[in-house]
Amino acid sequence: MIHHGVKAALPAMLLTMTSLAVAADPDINVLKNSGSLDRLFKQSGVYNASSTGKTPGFVIDPAWPQPLPNNWLVGQIGGLYVDQHDHIWVYNRPRSLTNEEAGLEGPVAGATDDKKQPINGIGHVRAYGALADCCKAAPAVMEFNADGKLLRSWGGPSDPGFIGGKCKAEAGCIWPTGEHGIYVDQNDNVWISGSSAQAGRAGLPWTTNKEGGDGFILKFDMNGNFKMRIGGTPTGPNSNDTSGGMNGTPLLYRAADMVVDPATNRLYVADGYGNRRVLIADANTGKYIGHFGAYGNNPVDDAAARAAGPWMADYSKGNKKPAFFRNPVHCVKIANDGKIYVCDRGNDRIQVFDKNDAMLGKPCTNPTGEAGKCGFVAEQFISEHTNTSIPGTSVSMNFSTDKAQSCLYVGDNSNMTIYILNRSNLQELGRLGRSGQMPGDFHWLHQVSVDSKGNIYTAEVETGKRIQKFVRYGAIGCSGTGSSTVGGVVASQ
Repeated sequence: MIHHGVKAALPAMLLTMTSLAVAADPDINVLKNSGSLDRLFKQSGVYNASSTGKTPGFVIDPAWPQPLPNNWLVGQIGGLYVDQHDHIWVYNRPRSLTNEEAGLEGPVAGATDDKKQPINGIGHVRAYGALADCCKAAPAVMEFNADGKLLRSWGGPSDPGFIGGKCKAEAGCIWPTGEHGIYVDQNDNVWISGSSAQAGRAGLPWTTNKEGGDGFILKFDMNGNFKMRIGGTPTGPNSNDTSGGMNGTPLLYRAADMVVDPATNRLYVADGYGNRRVLIADANTGKYIGHFGAYGNNPVDDAAARAAGPWMADYSKGNKKPAFFRNPVHCVKIANDGKIYVCDRGNDRIQVFDKNDAMLGKPCTNPTGEAGKCGFVAEQFISEHTNTSIPGTSVSMNFSTDKAQSCLYVGDNSNMTIYILNRSNLQELGRLGRSGQMPGDFHWLHQVSVDSKGNIYTAEVETGKRIQKFVRYGAIGCSGTGSSTVGGVVASQ
């Protein structure tokens, strides 16, 4: 079902697209007459639309991005972010490629498995050299323009010479075992995090962090020159650590996401898959400023959170206000009006805070979730009934680019969709994407980001291993009312 508010825009767009195609090749009329473009709009557009609300319209660009050079292939996409130049930064996991995906990755000189067979960097046996004519692992960090052209790439074990070159251990640069979040700040610094609980497997050529868990985030310039590390390599969580990392910086544990407030140069970190907090640090020095848990609570009670078990145990008992974040604390975003949005993925919810509240990040107690206390503003459950072996629904968030940032796009990687919320009331106005393998579908949706024109970019992990672009048309913002309950089964449309 095509969104009622943008249905009128479709004929003009379809006419323009097909007219251009026909001008280039008259035989392309078969495309116009086949209904292919109509199906593309329906397949990848907004659905489950509110009759009393309005949202932008979207259609998938099935040919985005452009083909990669060098027979490169991306693995799972840990992080994705659109910077101030409308360039799309992709942070992939080269070591997640399967044996056949990395068919062109030949043996590493001198590297063998337990049976003394030659292996490639990921550990796949290469007794006879390359396995196939395609493909090789791309570097971990990749920058694309809005047309999907690769502009630069660097980083990680698949970038020859990077480890030990631009990333030197003696300078404090340890590449994460599990690539996760990426963020580019107002000064074009590139921040990355890692989410592995343990060091890489010994003996593999592409093992990078040999010390412990990914308890750190790294800061680079746009060309991959290392600038700073915050944190270290712990073996377990401590959500209240303030100075246990390198150079007295806070010790993180399996951080998922980060954002810098350009007004204050404060770095906010979703920390993360092991810790249960948002950490606040100075973006220049990495030094601790503050931290907060669910409802603004500080200190964070890790022991109580562990004892409570999974979210569904609370849900089945009717406890709808857990006083702590559950792992993973998966994203943190700052709106222009000073609201901070946190993906409490383990609790199937998002929480909203006020960066201007003087108590946010300081010792404060708010166990019952009182709005206006400890910096806490509001919360919204995201498909709160979802019960999966991989915890949680709210995986990533971003805002529309109208002045009010009136749309809040919330990605759900359990139900494989993006909820379009009116940011003013947190009500669901529609959805984008479904579970599946077709263009515009999602399989393990992991990241959602938006460019200045309102186009949405997404990234997938596990076997998805894909980045996609949804082109915006029609309205630029959201308005009206919808469902106060976000998520749930949608009737066939």
